[in-house]
Amino acid sequence: MSDSVSSLNDPSASGKPSATREQWSSRLVFVLAATGSAVGLGNIWKFPYITGEFGGGAFVLIYLMCIASIGIPIMMAEIMLGRRGRHDPVTTMKKLAKESGHSRSWGLLGWMGVIAGFLILSYYSVIASWAMAYVPRMAAGTFSGLDAQAVNSVFSSLVSSPESLIAWHTLFLFMTMSVVARGVRSGLEKAVTYLMPLLFVLLVVLIFYAMGTGHFWQGLSYLFNPDFSKISTEGILSAMGHAFFTLSLGMGAIMVYGSYLPDHTSIAKASISVALMDTLVALLAGMIIFPIVFANSLEPGAGPGLIFKTLPLAFGHMNYGTFFGTLFFVLLVFAAWTSSISLIEPAITWSMKTFQISRIRAAVTSGILVWFMGLFTVFSFNLASEFTISSAISTKYGEFVILKDATAFDFLDYLTSNIMLPLGGLMIAIYAGWLMNKMYSRDELNINRFWYFIWSVLVRYVAPVMVIIVFFNAMGVVAFVRSIMGV
Repeated sequence: MSDSVSSLNDPSASGKPSATREQWSSRLVFVLAATGSAVGLGNIWKFPYITGEFGGGAFVLIYLMCIASIGIPIMMAEIMLGRRGRHDPVTTMKKLAKESGHSRSWGLLGWMGVIAGFLILSYYSVIASWAMAYVPRMAAGTFSGLDAQAVNSVFSSLVSSPESLIAWHTLFLFMTMSVVARGVRSGLEKAVTYLMPLLFVLLVVLIFYAMGTGHFWQGLSYLFNPDFSKISTEGILSAMGHAFFTLSLGMGAIMVYGSYLPDHTSIAKASISVALMDTLVALLAGMIIFPIVFANSLEPGAGPGLIFKTLPLAFGHMNYGTFFGTLFFVLLVFAAWTSSISLIEPAITWSMKTFQISRIRAAVTSGILVWFMGLFTVFSFNLASEFTISSAISTKYGEFVILKDATAFDFLDYLTSNIMLPLGGLMIAIYAGWLMNKMYSRDELNINRFWYFIWSVLVRYVAPVMVIIVFFNAMGVVAFVRSIMGV
């Protein structure tokens, strides 16, 4: 299949770079694709449990404010850079830096995104494979009637078996690469056109199931009734961090997807649509999970084990739990799948450009490398679970612990989520807000003066400061400073 379905060799009057590049067929398809990239395990797995940990409705309200002040402005900036460059993240940043008279070293920003997406997929595939492994187990009624100890035993037996994890990891990566190998129109676009509507259908079906638990209104009240007495500094910082990470910012995926966006498509409208749909999925997931949790007298702030331990226990004791539990994990697999195809796309486009190879060959090569890298995560739960990394910095105020007993999985997650992605988002905001020629950014965003001013203030001042705080919090600096100050 040819990788060129539309030509963009008509530079704009502003001197816009030209390139021959595949394009999404419509804004709706781009929104579905970008939403698919954003919607993943974080929406259905992480958002409900951190909402539970920090008091429900008040956390949701702060999270929405953070989406508006961090997520949307940086997403607009990343899409804008991608569409203007029309290449992989590395080439895009080099071209745009040259266009605006800055150092080509900005290509390192693109590199960081490519590497981050590659590393994230290596362990994301393993975690997603847990959801895949739970589908046949749930369908077979494995969890029916089990107590908490027995449910935990099912999970432990899964992660302690390297052979099982490798098999599921291999299957998930094959599914991912089979999509990206087919290109934008035949692969990415076709996949999200079917998968995203199916994901929303599954959400709606499960919402109706949650309504029948007898605790639906209790779940809604917990999710949407603000209780600001339960909000802490940690909760605010968590809302800021999740608002940034949930939209897949800073890893090059949105930049690449933006490079396929037609010139006439509104970046602002597309970004807002993606943020709204991503948030909707997270809220719907909470509306499904909390009634089920309350119906079984379980703890809503159960932490990371909520999906793989708490919910299987609940489904195992509910009417029609086997069927709807199976649907829930199918939903989780779909969400993970749409995210994974965006994670590897920056590496695919870079490989095609750099080595002048076909998309299929780039996909196969990248898939094999990611598969091998994923073995570090697989073994960190079993054969190499005792191999850990600890790191700390000693100061006159005491020891500043960075990593403690971290497995290979913990280290990769820490490196990408706490360092690479926040730095990537910060550099995108700095370049788009401070260094990019205003004529070019206005040309791409195509919004009136008032909204351009609002975006400029957010992307130049508000978003960078908040991302730095997120970065420092993730690194433990905020807690360290608070301990010094006695706060």
